[in-house]
Amino acid sequence: MVDASDKLTYFQAITGLEDTDLCTEILAAHNWDLELAIAAFTGDHNTTSEQPPDVGSSGQSLPTSSSNDDVLRSDSNPGNPSLVWKVITLPISVVSGSLGLISGAVGLGIWAAGGVLSYSLGMLGLGARRGLDSSGSPLIPVSSSAAEAMEFVATLEREYGLSMRVNFVSEGFMDALQRSRHAYKLLFVYLHSPDHPDTPLFVERTLGNEVFSAFVNENFVAWGGSIRASEGFKMSNSLKASRFPFCAVVMAATNQRIALLQQIEGPKSSEEMLSTLQRVLEETAPVLVSARLEAEERRTNMRLREEQDAAYRAALEADQARERQRREEQEKLERERAEAEQKLREEEEAREREAREAAEREAALARRKQEKALALGAEPEKGPDVTQVLVRFPTGERRDRRFHSSATIQSIYDYVDSLDCSNLEDYNLVSNFPRTVYGAEKRTLTLKEAGLHPQASLFMEQNL
Repeated sequence: MVDASDKLTYFQAITGLEDTDLCTEILAAHNWDLELAIAAFTGDHNTTSEQPPDVGSSGQSLPTSSSNDDVLRSDSNPGNPSLVWKVITLPISVVSGSLGLISGAVGLGIWAAGGVLSYSLGMLGLGARRGLDSSGSPLIPVSSSAAEAMEFVATLEREYGLSMRVNFVSEGFMDALQRSRHAYKLLFVYLHSPDHPDTPLFVERTLGNEVFSAFVNENFVAWGGSIRASEGFKMSNSLKASRFPFCAVVMAATNQRIALLQQIEGPKSSEEMLSTLQRVLEETAPVLVSARLEAEERRTNMRLREEQDAAYRAALEADQARERQRREEQEKLERERAEAEQKLREEEEAREREAREAAEREAALARRKQEKALALGAEPEKGPDVTQVLVRFPTGERRDRRFHSSATIQSIYDYVDSLDCSNLEDYNLVSNFPRTVYGAEKRTLTLKEAGLHPQASLFMEQNL
């Protein structure tokens, strides 16, 4: 059976639909029956009952096949099987205009039994060997139509050698048609009948002619197929080939049609073929040039739109970058302003805290001085039990006072603390001769016990 990929390819070629998913859905909805799918798409369930005859370039009417007729085609050559084919011919239209040619649009047939023919020919050794090289080694799998085209080219090279100079493409007919359309060239079609008596001479002297082959290779895309192979046989039915050797010139048309611009049947010399092809090429040149110019204009417009879109995107990105930079700078300024304000608040709070702490210290110091002054009591009068004490301060100032000899050294410290003569908080009272430090361990001694009675001279020394 014809595999799904071939059916999909044929359906796209016939309907002109390029959406692969849509074509797959249509085929799946009709259980992959090509005939039903095409009939449903075109809305024509009896495609040829009301069609005009197909007209070739020679002006003669070509026979058409009914979509409901079974055509029995038997090959008289021994060893070839007789196969029943159901040929579906698409609607026929006449392609005319500035070409000056009487050209028939040949509908590409849907070959429902193509898989049967390929299988039968393969069983007999006549079909293309898919994915095999000359030694029978497997290669990368390809479609059946491409394998047949590769086998056809290999056969010509093997049988005719260097005399075969036309560069036939090694791909299926629809791929070759697409190649010609993309290259803005016509498609030269050659249907090869291996057993026809005129075939060897035509291949060697006409297709093998150096001038003719160079002309074809330069101005056309060339596709060939053997009528013994599946696709070649299908094309011989679609193109209504009645005599061999058979050549044709076609071009891609719209929807499900191809335009048959010229068909050449029977043995022709290279000069006759060259003259015919030159005439076809000259008459189709305006169409091909127009198509090429339109395509170039579309590409130019597309490139211009892409450049405009790119310029717009670049400008938009530049604007967005500037806006981001502006926002970042604004955010940075706001952040710096907030940080400066926070720093000012913290400094102000620190100053207020320091001032408050200083005031508290001064208040505490004042209270302490007052308390110690009150604790000293009144200064005693001179007497035998009274000690005269002189205190020198770091500022050079001197103060003296009388104390009872029974008073402790701590009383002298309280006296010093009650004065405003020094800001030292951690200090000791020291005598010079002999040097004696009256530290914390001696503050409980009385003046008499410390040897400071009846008089003493002390100075303040800061503790380090």
